[in-house]
Amino acid sequence: MSNAIRVAMAQLNLLVGDIPGNTDRIIETAIRARDELAADLVLFPELALSGYPPEDLLLRPSLELRIDQALKALKEQVSGITLVVGYPRYRNGALYNMLGVIRDGKVLTEYAKQCLPNYQVFDEKRYFVPGDTPGVVELYGHKIGLSVCEDIWHSAPVEQLKAEGVSLILNINASPFHGGKPAVRTEVIGQQARIAGCPVLYVNQVGGQDELVFDGGSQAVDAQGAPVFAGAFFEEALYALTVDLDSGQVKSEQPSCELPGFEKSVYDALVLGVRDYVRKNGFKGVVLGLSGGIDSAVTVAVAVDALGADAVEAVMMPFRYTSNISIEDAAEEAKLLGIRHSVISIEPMYESFMAALSEEFAGTDMDTTEENLQARCRGVLLMAISNKKGYLVLTTGNKSEMAVGYSTLYGDMAGGFDVLKDVPKTLVYRLAEYRNSLSAVIPQRVITRPPSAELRPDQTDQDSLPDYDVLDRILELYVERDYSAKAIIAKGFEAADVNRVVRLVDINEYKRRQAPVGPRISERAFGRDRRYPITSGWKPGE
Repeated sequence: MSNAIRVAMAQLNLLVGDIPGNTDRIIETAIRARDELAADLVLFPELALSGYPPEDLLLRPSLELRIDQALKALKEQVSGITLVVGYPRYRNGALYNMLGVIRDGKVLTEYAKQCLPNYQVFDEKRYFVPGDTPGVVELYGHKIGLSVCEDIWHSAPVEQLKAEGVSLILNINASPFHGGKPAVRTEVIGQQARIAGCPVLYVNQVGGQDELVFDGGSQAVDAQGAPVFAGAFFEEALYALTVDLDSGQVKSEQPSCELPGFEKSVYDALVLGVRDYVRKNGFKGVVLGLSGGIDSAVTVAVAVDALGADAVEAVMMPFRYTSNISIEDAAEEAKLLGIRHSVISIEPMYESFMAALSEEFAGTDMDTTEENLQARCRGVLLMAISNKKGYLVLTTGNKSEMAVGYSTLYGDMAGGFDVLKDVPKTLVYRLAEYRNSLSAVIPQRVITRPPSAELRPDQTDQDSLPDYDVLDRILELYVERDYSAKAIIAKGFEAADVNRVVRLVDINEYKRRQAPVGPRISERAFGRDRRYPITSGWKPGE
């Protein structure tokens, strides 16, 4: 190669708000890239100094001072390698999503992100002012293009860099995961490389941040848009590539990582989301109710894969309606996973509550009140264990249940993190089969028998809901694609089913506002993605 440079891509898991800690990680990684990989330049993710997304931490008065101190440390403590790093930066009283190029104690240039996403989980226009000039820096005798995340999804910034005659585009990212997104990224990056006529190096952060999961998947494409290298997903990594700035040729010394299948990628996202939420928030472990049903079975498997068996406790809380099968299957899975498992009957506390409420309930018939009371007894037990042991309570409700309100406030919704919050019921079954393909930890009977909350005799979920394959298809159209009830019915679904499901979704917004956060794995999750008013006169029919 005639004018080759070594570029390192640092796929890091950083902590939002920990500017000093993130700065130390960046310094440590830059020195490693220089000394171990002989890199001339190292790329770090978008807003690496603050972590992404920092949300209203960007409004704190001390932000500017903290970022200035971090940049001072980078300039003073790293030499002999060029750093390309993201951070929030004030300029003339406005806040920008900035990319800085730092070399031997100097900031060579700064580029302000032009395309600010303001859709789905993104609300960057709340905080940042968009840049209006192309990002170009002259290094190693060539013009190198600079872009930040969303810039690579739009043609204007790329056309600007093409007009500037850049030999290479460096794109730093904080791009969250959803099912199917990795393949889309590769296609978009390839298209933009062909437009620009030069290679693109794409680095993405990794890690869980509240409900968002960042999957990494850093990659490189050549000037023809063909993939040259694909990095790992859901884990930290530091990769080195050699780029010939004259010819545009890119070479990798390590093999590309395989693109994960859908179930694997979703499962790995859940594992990473749980691991980082628990560890970054300082919990000693997790506790959950293990009912013998499919949802808690998948949840506890994810928890063990994320944290290890020693950090997971499961509690079976039977009642008079709990079947022996459920008790047996819960015990069997706990044994297979090697976790602590206890059995605490809720019968005594339920009877105490009913005795205390006897006058209030006099002359009334049994209804869902008594069912909800069972769930609330279980919630009290789990929260008590949480308080005593410093464990996070994992709830087990799936997206289908959260959508239609098939859950109990202060009962099975009591907890800090809902692993399956964005996972439809039909996908829960697929994840169970996937996990068992790695090693058998979920009893097959849990997967095959009809799902039931076991809150009354002979109860099954389908007593009060359409079959889950029908329900999930209706919910996908209404929740994720914004179809009206009329448009869903036109797709061939029964009008009674559609109208009922749509009504349940709408009237249960108040419950979802009080639900714990959970990992986002779809393009439209409840929470940051889908924010509907609780009090509303909107008619969903048309």
